[in-house]
Amino acid sequence: MPRSTAWSPYLAGALSGVVVILSVWIAGQYFGASTSFVRAAGMIQGLVAPERVEQLEYFVRVAPQVDWQWMFVTGILVGSFISAITSGSFRVQLVPDMWREKFGFTPVKRAFMAFFGGVIAMFGARMADG
Repeated sequence: MPRSTAWSPYLAGALSGVVVILSVWIAGQYFGASTSFVRAAGMIQGLVAPERVEQLEYFVRVAPQVDWQWMFVTGILVGSFISAITSGSFRVQLVPDMWREKFGFTPVKRAFMAFFGGVIAMFGARMADG
């Protein structure tokens, strides 16, 4: 991607800070994403085996439903796509350059590293009740 089309990390960081402040001020909520993935999993499980969702204590406390956090995560996806399109940096790529440099083109190694990293990230997020 040409350097001139990239956002300044300082501007992006400042705008993210403004969004956090507005989120707390307007909605009384902090940023959060990990619970949205759990809710999405509960909604999918509810389509396949709704009786199992009702039996899980976690889903009694955190209902599998579309809420502001779920919409926030959806907005990240849509906003990222719009940003990539408008900056001219969007491209369909099987393996990102950074991953190919670090882990090679072997799908098994990449899949293992992606899964392991995801497990660590979700474990940390859940431990922080996020």
